[in-house]
Amino acid sequence: MLRALILASALILPAAPALAQDDEPGRLSLSATGEVHITPDMATVQSGVVTEARSAVEALNANSVAMNRVFAALEDAGIARQDIQTSNLQINPVWSNYSDGAERRITGYQATNTVTARVDELGSLGATIDALVSSGANQIQGVTFGVDDDSAARRQARLNAVAELQDIAELYAGALGIELGGLLEFSESGGFRPQPMANFARLESMDSATPVAAGQLTISVTINGVYAIAD
Repeated sequence: MLRALILASALILPAAPALAQDDEPGRLSLSATGEVHITPDMATVQSGVVTEARSAVEALNANSVAMNRVFAALEDAGIARQDIQTSNLQINPVWSNYSDGAERRITGYQATNTVTARVDELGSLGATIDALVSSGANQIQGVTFGVDDDSAARRQARLNAVAELQDIAELYAGALGIELGGLLEFSESGGFRPQPMANFARLESMDSATPVAAGQLTISVTINGVYAIAD
């Protein structure tokens, strides 16, 4: 009897409203990207010294002597102390190669010290790199270009993205023969700034007046919008 009541109750339960989704307006989801190209006005240089010696102490001492010359060269190039930062300091063992089945052993130690320096005068960037190498830096890991303040360019990129989104929405509406309603959703999925980088291998010497081209940076912002499709 109890089972019969349960079954009967199940039979008289109202069905879920199948037309609930039909009441919602159609949607057109789109994305657009706005870009602005600007000229860099600063750069960061990563340089340092790699030294090897029989002991860790000897490797570090030799590295410290060379790095003091690197710091002096940066200061002579007009780089302020607050714009110089140690970005990597390591001491690692140097191992022998496998030979005739013999076990590997430590044959010495390698000390690495890398600093990152901000260069505001791009016209002196090549001379600064030359000065670093001449002072004893035997490793230039890269030169990255940037801008001190990209807020105005990023604002313009956002405006360009909105204009592009509206153009795309009108284009699709005309092509599909539909009428757009209001904007239901809007979001910014993020922006990025590809930074041109000049890479250098480990260096023993470098010709004077090293040419470095800053090129241009791209400020990019991507937005997403969902439009209602009018009945």
